[in-house]
Amino acid sequence: MSREDLGYWTLPQLEFEDGKRWTRIPRVSRTVPFGYTKDPEDEDFLLPVKEELDALELAKQHLKQYSYRSVADWLTKQTGRSISHAGLKKRVRVETKRKKAVTFKRELARRLEKTLKEVRKYEENSIGSHNTAGSTT
Repeated sequence: MSREDLGYWTLPQLEFEDGKRWTRIPRVSRTVPFGYTKDPEDEDFLLPVKEELDALELAKQHLKQYSYRSVADWLTKQTGRSISHAGLKKRVRVETKRKKAVTFKRELARRLEKTLKEVRKYEENSIGSHNTAGSTT
């Protein structure tokens, strides 16, 4: 099973229970993405930088009115951490792609669950069917 099949390195989701909370993510490349730092205790994970991730969320809203270049410059000035317009564009593109994939997979899971319920119903109601527990009566 590959890392992609397991949903490895999925961008963090906001949790709204007690405000915005970001979670650590697995490290999959040498490059540390904007909004994260290396975990000093575990080199296989990255720790979130709340200020950078919050600014990135706001920057995505700015992209509706401004260019990637100007938003990347703004983001760099706000956080003190450099991000290029190409890096910002890639980050937004990959995140959008992953969100679409998650939506699609959730819909498939919903359809599968519905189909499995129908199969169980047919198995229970069929006359002369064999017992699935393996006992004969």
